[in-house]
Amino acid sequence: MAAYGGIDLGGTKIQTVIVDDERNVLGSARRPTPTSGGPPDVAEAMAAALSDAAAEAHVEGSALAGVGVGSPGTIEDGAVTSARNLPGWEGSFPLAQTLGRALGAPVALGNDVQVATDAEFQLGAGKPYKSLLGVFWGTGVGGGLVLDGKPWEGRGAAGEIGHVVVELDGARCTCGRRGCMEAYAGRAAMEAHARKELEKGRRTDLFKLMKERDRTRLTSGIWARALEREDELATHMIERALGALGAGVASVVNVLDVECVIVGGGLGIRLGEPYAKRIAKAMQPHLFADFRPPDVHVASLGDLGGAIGATLLVE
Repeated sequence: MAAYGGIDLGGTKIQTVIVDDERNVLGSARRPTPTSGGPPDVAEAMAAALSDAAAEAHVEGSALAGVGVGSPGTIEDGAVTSARNLPGWEGSFPLAQTLGRALGAPVALGNDVQVATDAEFQLGAGKPYKSLLGVFWGTGVGGGLVLDGKPWEGRGAAGEIGHVVVELDGARCTCGRRGCMEAYAGRAAMEAHARKELEKGRRTDLFKLMKERDRTRLTSGIWARALEREDELATHMIERALGALGAGVASVVNVLDVECVIVGGGLGIRLGEPYAKRIAKAMQPHLFADFRPPDVHVASLGDLGGAIGATLLVE
């Protein structure tokens, strides 16, 4: 029986799995994404996290038939370029080659959100559909596309729905441009905005919860707890995010007319079905074919979806 490794590289965590031929999970592990250093430090943490999963599965890393990696940024010839949500990753870095040396196994790279979308299409909530849009709401807002039963990657940078403009000359995005959906709904941008509000004297429990949980960032779990406490700032910012998601996702649906939207990512999965319904409601006023909205579902593979999807790169 062959075994495959999968790595989902996110802005706050590195999730890894070991699976068999049927994509049953034999072992899994998670490590935090480094907050300092650069691409070599991130690659080292990725290799360590996969080794943890291999140990749980009782498999030697060098015995894996292959390792798939879902990474943010632009993917070309085994290199990752401009993964701006990762520390010091402004240029291009040969991630496949570096990981291959560390793991002793062949490595295939794909876009993190696209591989998670492919996993939902082949194995999860997207199975009944021939066309879908994956919306992964986390550190940033990423998108993946399946059109007529096939992944659509364009020239290598398709699916960047986080950079659909929802407000002309609006908030500054982490990409350096203005008015992007991610500038309102991405967790990194939301945290930066929350810190500015705190400095202005706005009251919030967000950062108190962060300290209580011994975190260095406002994770999805912290946002969820703040919402449960009816924290005024957290509630306002999530409402703001939902408005941006509704306008941005609807705009993409107006162009592509997909059958289904799958909502995943750290915040999407943590906030779950009630917030998927709220995104669908926020989309409705912006849909051209409003009499026939797409179905909206939460990603059924959960936090492991990206890592499982990465293993599909090495079938």
